[in-house]
Amino acid sequence: MSDLPRKAVTRTAKLAALPIGFAGRATWGLGKRIGGKSAEIVGRELQQRTAEQLFKVLGELKGGAMKFGQALSVFESALPEEIAGPYRAALTKLQEAAPPMPTSTVHSVLAERIGEDWQEYFLEFEDKPAAAASIGQVHRAVWHDGREVAVKVQYPGAGEALLSDLNQLARFSRLLGPLIPGMDIKPLISELRDRVSEELDYGLEAQAQQAHAEEFADDPDVLVPEVVHQCDQVLITEWVEGIPLSEVIADGTQEQRDRAGQLLARFLFSGPARTGLLHADPHPGNFRLLPDEKDGWRLGVLDFGTVDRLPGGLPTQIGDALRMTLGGDAESVYAMLCEEGFVKESIDLDPDAVLDYLLPIIEPAQVDDFTFTRGWIRSQAARVADPRSPAHQLGKQLNLPPAYLLIHRVTLSTIGVLCQLGATVRLREELEAWLPGFLADEELVEEDPLEDGLLEGDSAAEA
Repeated sequence: MSDLPRKAVTRTAKLAALPIGFAGRATWGLGKRIGGKSAEIVGRELQQRTAEQLFKVLGELKGGAMKFGQALSVFESALPEEIAGPYRAALTKLQEAAPPMPTSTVHSVLAERIGEDWQEYFLEFEDKPAAAASIGQVHRAVWHDGREVAVKVQYPGAGEALLSDLNQLARFSRLLGPLIPGMDIKPLISELRDRVSEELDYGLEAQAQQAHAEEFADDPDVLVPEVVHQCDQVLITEWVEGIPLSEVIADGTQEQRDRAGQLLARFLFSGPARTGLLHADPHPGNFRLLPDEKDGWRLGVLDFGTVDRLPGGLPTQIGDALRMTLGGDAESVYAMLCEEGFVKESIDLDPDAVLDYLLPIIEPAQVDDFTFTRGWIRSQAARVADPRSPAHQLGKQLNLPPAYLLIHRVTLSTIGVLCQLGATVRLREELEAWLPGFLADEELVEEDPLEDGLLEGDSAAEA
């Protein structure tokens, strides 16, 4: 098998085969109908073949094509079941599997980056990859000090491939749109393209991962593996053994689903407050459920190649807007949306209509615990996607400021994963604990110092 296809003409031809293939199967389906098969049977076969080709092409290309497939995979729970079924298995494969690069290529990269004596750094090294992703693959090994490690090796030419793929996919975005009805694919591809340079930089990834590892070192709920060694195109971290979240989605118990969902929400909301960084790639392949003697399960978090740097944590405006929306303060919510650029100056909307648009979306924050289901997210997607609905017409007039783009995608992706899990989550509890602005200022003051027996003359130190 050849290395990652790098020639633009080769990759473009493979990507071009996707829409052509879709059209060809439509003709094939028509022939089947004429031959007597029912529309339902033909439709199922057609969708299955489309899903198979989608995985084959995106998986072989890796690079930006596979990154696009991974991004789509977390949204499959929003699809109507008759469409989602055939795509689910194919898209899930993209989260953790792809055809591997040859062993000789892996050895060449390690020799070039670590040194010709690279094997002396390991007591053991497994040539067969444990996982393959969009820009690199992971090998299990034992470091020279006895620690089990994950060795991530970047595909040669990955940067060139990523940019080429995403440029080509942008051209085909209109044809790929039906994969996720109601979603504008082009901004998703543009945002992925903007993150390419950061994800290719394993030095930045190592810094982000180590910052999380140190902050969560003694955390009872979350485990982040420490960075062991990093050099250009190679990143070595501690190995984490656990159940991939994709397996929990497929076969997990309800206890595992609920625990995974709660910890996922806790990690993603607490991370920016604790590290100033937002893990911005929350697809199931990046998480593991780990047995824990005390609480039953912990969440293992992998892959910090895509992060949003938020030195002050998540913007207070998000918490303020969410709190005011829950309180029914339509005028204040609308004023904030205008101030932050969600409503352009040239647009004039009815504040009450905006509130009606937002309230169903934030239903999980209205109650103490909420069960995320595929049915719920499908109803939300249908409400916004139906051209006849007021929500669709209003949604088209709203804007997404660049500063909020990645936060928005992470939020949608997280909700998608929670719905895939079918998890019951105490989301409001996590928002109260970690989202700035969600609690009004007076709610943050739990005790009055004077009522607590302090005299006016007491100093702050004495208090």
